[in-house]
Amino acid sequence: MQYRPTATELLTTLAELLEDTLLPALPPELRHQARVGAHLARLLERELRLGPETARREREARADLDPADEAELWAALVEIVRADLSIAKPGYDAWEGE
Repeated sequence: MQYRPTATELLTTLAELLEDTLLPALPPELRHQARVGAHLARLLERELRLGPETARREREARADLDPADEAELWAALVEIVRADLSIAKPGYDAWEGE
């Protein structure tokens, strides 16, 4: 097939199928499993889409760190956690506090 869907497109479609089509039709005792499946599909889709960028950001944050410089270590840790959150919990990576 020349124009087959990508893995990210398939995972997005799977999540939409679970949430929009199956979830309303399922009995209450099975709805949680459908929500979990949709959440996992969306998490995997973000990891495929953002993973290479996240790995690059983490490498840059770790490059040339001076273990004695606490501010530099904190900034690197914040950047690494922010990159991971962009996949696991979108929106939480915008945190600007301490």
